[in-house]
Amino acid sequence: MSTPTVLFLCQHNAGRSQLGAALLEILAPGDYSVTSAGTSPADAVNPAIAATIAEVGLDITSRIPRAVTPEDLATADIVVAMKPGLALPAAPSGRFLEWSFPDPTDWTPENVRPLREAVTARLRDEILTA
Repeated sequence: MSTPTVLFLCQHNAGRSQLGAALLEILAPGDYSVTSAGTSPADAVNPAIAATIAEVGLDITSRIPRAVTPEDLATADIVVAMKPGLALPAAPSGRFLEWSFPDPTDWTPENVRPLREAVTARLRDEILTA
């Protein structure tokens, strides 16, 4: 049996999608092939997101936001849009989840921690137990 691929999406691939991907890597190491992308990628990962992920054991500071491709959407077993209504370049072929989390663009690590915990809970409820 192959490892399922999970793709996390948001607008800039700097905050929410990076957070979701990193948390799934931490919660289920090796159980999924995890990736993330955005519809309009930023230049770098949000520093507050990187700081709060480092607190739970993973350094994502060297990750580079990237654009989602039709191939990403065609090959992912699960696509998690961390912002509803994203304009995607193609329809996802796998299971599609739309989660609504606020944009942490200008947040501090202190503000991101509750978001980290909310995303963790959602991952446990909708991906890890599925």
